Amino acid sequence: MVVGAAIIVDGRVLACERSAPPEVAGRWEFPGGKVEPGETETDALIRECAEELGVRVEIGARLGRDVPMAHGRSVLRVYVARLLDGEQPKALEHSDLRWLAAAELDTVPWLPADVPIVAALRPLLAGS
Repeated sequence: MVVGAAIIVDGRVLACERSAPPEVAGRWEFPGGKVEPGETETDALIRECAEELGVRVEIGARLGRDVPMAHGRSVLRVYVARLLDGEQPKALEHSDLRWLAAAELDTVPWLPADVPIVAALRPLLAGS
């Protein structure tokens, strides 16, 4: 299981540009990663956001559907998240970070697994 966080602040979502591995460098994703043995999905997301962005988050509702990942070996599950105490994400493991409004979601090349989540996110951002 792979989990991702759609961190939303003021009607914008955080997008992260991959720096590695080479085949996905330059593509954009939601922060997150693999759920480790003994970890809940929520615990994994909190840990991944701390490792990748240096922030603490509160995890909310599921966003979109389960998305099968490359070669069908894993599934991506994304949750809405919010930053705690006005924290600011830092690109600790990514090349770049951008806050995107609904109208800006198509301005970056998303990883294929994240595309269905972007579609589910659009009405949520537009309504906020």
